[in-house]
Amino acid sequence: MRKRQLALVIVLAGGLAACGETARLQVSDGTGPSPKLPEPNKTLIPTVNIAPAIGWPDGAKPIAATGTQVAAFAEDLDHPRWLYVLPNGDVLVAETNAPPKPDDGKGIRGWVMGKVMGRAGAGAPSPNRITLLRDKDHDGIAETRTVFLENLNSPFGMTLVGNDLYVADTDRLLRFHYQNGETAIKSQPMKVIDLPGGALNHHWTKNVIASKDGSKLYVTVGSNSNVAENGMDKEEGRAAIWEVDRATGNHRIFASGIRNPNGLAWEPRSGALWTAVNERDEIGSDLVPDYITSVKDGGFYGWPYSYYGQHVDIRVEPQNPDLVAKAIAPDYAVGPHTASLGLTFAEGNRLPAQFKEGAFIGQHGSWNRKPHSGYKVIFVPFSAGKPSGQPIEVLTGFLNNEEKAMGRPVGVVIDQQGDLLVADDVGNKVWRVSAAK
Repeated sequence: MRKRQLALVIVLAGGLAACGETARLQVSDGTGPSPKLPEPNKTLIPTVNIAPAIGWPDGAKPIAATGTQVAAFAEDLDHPRWLYVLPNGDVLVAETNAPPKPDDGKGIRGWVMGKVMGRAGAGAPSPNRITLLRDKDHDGIAETRTVFLENLNSPFGMTLVGNDLYVADTDRLLRFHYQNGETAIKSQPMKVIDLPGGALNHHWTKNVIASKDGSKLYVTVGSNSNVAENGMDKEEGRAAIWEVDRATGNHRIFASGIRNPNGLAWEPRSGALWTAVNERDEIGSDLVPDYITSVKDGGFYGWPYSYYGQHVDIRVEPQNPDLVAKAIAPDYAVGPHTASLGLTFAEGNRLPAQFKEGAFIGQHGSWNRKPHSGYKVIFVPFSAGKPSGQPIEVLTGFLNNEEKAMGRPVGVVIDQQGDLLVADDVGNKVWRVSAAK
């Protein structure tokens, strides 16, 4: 361990330049229902390949897929990360960043990772608010912007059931009373349930979605480490999707062994719950593919003991062969280290025909792969409720010619007009993708 910590210091002393090994496979090899999974390649110096965050030059924007166009729906936001569309068409955007988590930054590794995240654009204090954007004249630009909720604690997911608006802070699930059309909520929240947080809070984002009948809420809770290096006692209730009874606040683990689930959405044909998941780091540029998958009630998806089904991660001690034997392989890989966060299904969109059935995915982008992966929005076609075919690039061009990040896409959602909205937390914009005129 000391040698590895020394190596991390060397990485930092070298200015956090690209270090470690280089991918032998293409991102496409780690994509699809049966991705290639080479042998792990754990090196003394982990691969650190950061795309420094610089923001968009004046007039610049991402590159949209053929048949579509992209423009800014809202600009000059503060780390916009997640989106939710209210029934009247108003768009809520969580302006948020990681909370203080001093125990996660202890030691050489924590110090280095803090520097890594800062360089990648994730080091600023959290704005801790939700902003409402309104496009009253439907011209594709939000002309009204109000502070909808403030003084939150690293908010992320949002969902509305009747007049109850639920917001997932990093350490608790809150409920607010909402009246249709209001542009700000001043009332105090009711706490529904505590969520794992605290001074050690490695994967801090918590998302929430409601069941179709509104009786249950589903909440994502990421792991407290890469591969349980802090001990399994620090992982209680984590690496899981919780099911919360909306009436009582009682909860249970709906599915587990999911390292860092973020996006949640109901697949329109099958009615199944799907999630977008960030898999583990530091065993090579080609491992492990992030994925989207349907989520089975009671299902175990491998973390930390195995990945992509029953591929054992030998770094984890002690192992748990009984759980590994139960590990479910995900439905569809979306490339190694792509940091696939956003997930929304195509239902209701008015983009060209190739985007009519499937899932849009916001890929925040890699730090642990050389060359970079992610930094784009993709679309995975579906047929009969399952992925069918290769991904289609929807938005690209977030990296410039010097491999610096002008933007990083996160949350994705279909708005009331049928356009795709994309939160860009480095560019500080919300992009709108529509059919080309």
